[in-house]
Amino acid sequence: MNKIFHIDCDAFYASCEELRNPNLKNFPMAVGGLSNKSIITTANYKAREYGIHSAMPVFIAKQLCPDLIMVKVDRKYYKKKSIEVFDIIESYSHTIEQVSIDEAYIFIDNNEDKNILAQKIQNQVLKKTGIGVSIGISYNKFLAKLASDWNKPMGIKEISKEEVPEILKNLDIKKVHGLGNKSVQKLKDIGVYKIADLLKLDQEFLQSLFGKQGRYVYKVIRGEDNRKVQTNTKRKSIGREFTFRKNTKDLKILYAYIDEISQKIEEDLKAKDIKAYTINLKIKTEYFKTHTKSYTLLSPISKKEDIAEIAKDLLDQIISNENLRLIGISLSNLSKKNHTQLSLFDK
Repeated sequence: MNKIFHIDCDAFYASCEELRNPNLKNFPMAVGGLSNKSIITTANYKAREYGIHSAMPVFIAKQLCPDLIMVKVDRKYYKKKSIEVFDIIESYSHTIEQVSIDEAYIFIDNNEDKNILAQKIQNQVLKKTGIGVSIGISYNKFLAKLASDWNKPMGIKEISKEEVPEILKNLDIKKVHGLGNKSVQKLKDIGVYKIADLLKLDQEFLQSLFGKQGRYVYKVIRGEDNRKVQTNTKRKSIGREFTFRKNTKDLKILYAYIDEISQKIEEDLKAKDIKAYTINLKIKTEYFKTHTKSYTLLSPISKKEDIAEIAKDLLDQIISNENLRLIGISLSNLSKKNHTQLSLFDK
């Protein structure tokens, strides 16, 4: 039977640094900016025992663990290790969709036992690159990604169709693909915390809350997700960015810039008669640290209101106490308005 694997490198940046300096494995360590105002990018598992996690400000992490070792981000090195990892994974499937530097989906259509195959991939990647990966196995992308997070690190988990109702019902709604932070909060405000609560809401109500995405959420919490694993191609994108005259962290000001940029992007899309499935937000802090966040929709968009709403939600997810000097929005995974395609997974 055909299956989808979601392969996720365990604490990737931290694992890369532990390869360069094996002594770091014995101490709580995190990768990120070195100043107290910076943000944690990844923490190793020793640091996670203290409650330290990605996107946490460094000063808070050091309050939780005064002995925390901080290592500066080295993206060039991580990119090199990523290529090593996914070169191996590509040998197991002709259909691979890499969605970030440290995770990918692969489509498996042979008769080999899927758990044994997952163990082979795990062992090969670890042996040849030193990087541990966790693998989720299921019949669709949502469930495969959910499964890969189940037994980290070096976990393998398969979710069958029969298990879906029991597995999903007790999960927090933040695990649902298609729900951003604002959507999650909107649901919690009306007493919806678990997927079991969400299952009580009908499709019409979810669509009244979230528009077209409500229909997708209704289906995905019932184990339905028709997105295909799509081999990556060179993407084109349309975008704009703006550097502020004066650094700011005022949300009202930042939202206003998002509205302005979204208006310009709508004009660009209209001129080319295209829509986009993926919205990418980029911010640069006063200390020149760049953070990005993306979201992929089930249906393509081109209207400024839709672009701005999603961009603001992404901003809420990655903004910290630092002033920003730049904000940018780009749209990728483009499609002609009269052409439809399945969307890629967001990261």
